[in-house]
Amino acid sequence: MVYAHRLDGSNSDLPIGKVVCVGRNYAEHARELNNPIPTEPLLFIKPATAIVPMEQPFTIPADRGSCHIETEMALLIGVPLTSADTVQAVAAVVGVGLGFDLTLRDLQNDLKAKGQPWEKAKGFDGGCPLSGFVSAAGVDFGNIDLRLTRNGELQQQGNSGDMLTPVAELLSYISGIFTLMPGDIVLTGTPAGVGPLDSGDQLTAELGCFISVNTRVVT
Repeated sequence: MVYAHRLDGSNSDLPIGKVVCVGRNYAEHARELNNPIPTEPLLFIKPATAIVPMEQPFTIPADRGSCHIETEMALLIGVPLTSADTVQAVAAVVGVGLGFDLTLRDLQNDLKAKGQPWEKAKGFDGGCPLSGFVSAAGVDFGNIDLRLTRNGELQQQGNSGDMLTPVAELLSYISGIFTLMPGDIVLTGTPAGVGPLDSGDQLTAELGCFISVNTRVVT
């Protein structure tokens, strides 16, 4: 279990907090799952217990149906944020990294069909591998490439400029509903190309020129 977030080159740690996730923030991802494109951000939360280090081999449940990978830009919050405007929202981001929103897709579809919440499909232990974070100073959140390569084949590729709700507006919206605290993470949505993982998969996730992580899946 990860007990603190550390910015590269920093001696200060931030406590692990909640993970606020944004569903269907890339139109092509919504279409690939035959979901309607939302007219406002679709939010859900993963608990801190879902977080594991992305750089280490991570496990997926072996007995709960297919587990899909969704590669996302992760934002590390450094100061409390409540009902913030867009300028305050961006200023609160101290780090940028990568996150996998692991999703038990069969279970999620079953829960959705019953009109039930998604937490069991999204917030399970180990359901949020996170990379380390680099400083967000000077980062253009509107133009960052995002890639996932699985077993040598490109699976996901997108750019943050394709987000339906850009970072500044997204953080402002979230802060009007959930106060964001130092150590909280925001996962900003995934581009198209999500799909099931298998034990032994070799993964490379890339966030522009900032971060590249090689990892693998175990059960």
